[in-house]
Amino acid sequence: MLSRLMDFLTACWRRRSSDGKGSEVTGRKDGLLWYKDAGQHLFGEYSMAVVQANNLLEDQSQIESGPLSLLETGPYGTFVGVYDGHGGPETSRYVCDHLFQHLKRFASEQKSMSVEVIRKAYQATEEGFLSVVTKQWPMNPQIAAVGSCCLVGVICGGILYIANLGDSRAVLGRVVRATGEVLAIQLSSEHNVGIESVRQEMHSLHPDDSKIVVLKHNVWRVKGLIQISRSIGDVYLKKAEFNKEPLYAKFRVRDGFRRPILSSDPSISVHELQSHDQFLIFASDGLWEHLSNQDAVDIVQNNPQNGIARRLIKAALQEAAKKREMRYSDLKKIDRGVRRHFHDDITVVVVFLDSNLVSRANSVRGPPLSVRGGGVPLPSRTLAPCAAPMET
Repeated sequence: MLSRLMDFLTACWRRRSSDGKGSEVTGRKDGLLWYKDAGQHLFGEYSMAVVQANNLLEDQSQIESGPLSLLETGPYGTFVGVYDGHGGPETSRYVCDHLFQHLKRFASEQKSMSVEVIRKAYQATEEGFLSVVTKQWPMNPQIAAVGSCCLVGVICGGILYIANLGDSRAVLGRVVRATGEVLAIQLSSEHNVGIESVRQEMHSLHPDDSKIVVLKHNVWRVKGLIQISRSIGDVYLKKAEFNKEPLYAKFRVRDGFRRPILSSDPSISVHELQSHDQFLIFASDGLWEHLSNQDAVDIVQNNPQNGIARRLIKAALQEAAKKREMRYSDLKKIDRGVRRHFHDDITVVVVFLDSNLVSRANSVRGPPLSVRGGGVPLPSRTLAPCAAPMET
């Protein structure tokens, strides 16, 4: 009797995950906004949303739930990736296509999930994109100046792994049992030289270069060029052979360099999930420019789960409009490209944690889920505006 009930529930879940209309998997578009208000991963619900500001969408994201290896024996879990590109969409798209596949391959070899598996997946992704740049350099040299931040969360066996390059951020909402309030706990380390400790790290890694970090137009930048110190791509600051013509002069380091200026080695932390851990917010820096960690957690805690990622983006855009002394409704009318002067591309993934499912992590199974921000498959060009935007 129990097995029949489980078969029925699994069939219902499978139908939900593969809606014939495609709306469950691919989400919906409203002007420059793409969203998937609700879905189910192995350990609870999730919500995703992306708003475009750049002429070409440079943010990419994905959620994968089910097998985390190529083996039937597992491990099983949920993978979340947020990839904030810069200089173009090529690197973030490449990461979205390859990082999770590398992770599955290394998890298969090790037959488990670990910090080493995640680190190897990052390294393989970096090496793969370097190969792409090397091949395309003669025809498209500017690809050497394209890169991406790379934030990953893996929930597996009751353990949460957080890996990061750049300045995207993962924040945990945790209930304080004594008071009932939900605290924001930042889980990711950031690599932006606007942070004093990151500047100090760069100076210690490059003691012979007094100009490794400079203040330019009131913004701290590595070599006056880029705000982040770690990334996938940006090979013009990692391999000296790409720091030359025909790369545009504005990207070239005049005095050259002998060792990589930027790193692709992620900061990785490991957290044992607790019963009072309620949800996780993964987002590109476009969200955190306008909302504090606690602001975002309060919004998630005080509103329905359905559509919560879209609600967070709306809150950020309302703040962006307020800073420019304009109405939110007027901001929404501004087209891509020009919109970048008001806010960045913003990606938000909210993952809710059902403590009952997390506690049974080693026995929880379900049909595989694979969703990309912007829809499946990824548009070949961009997220273009729809003719009749709806109110959000």
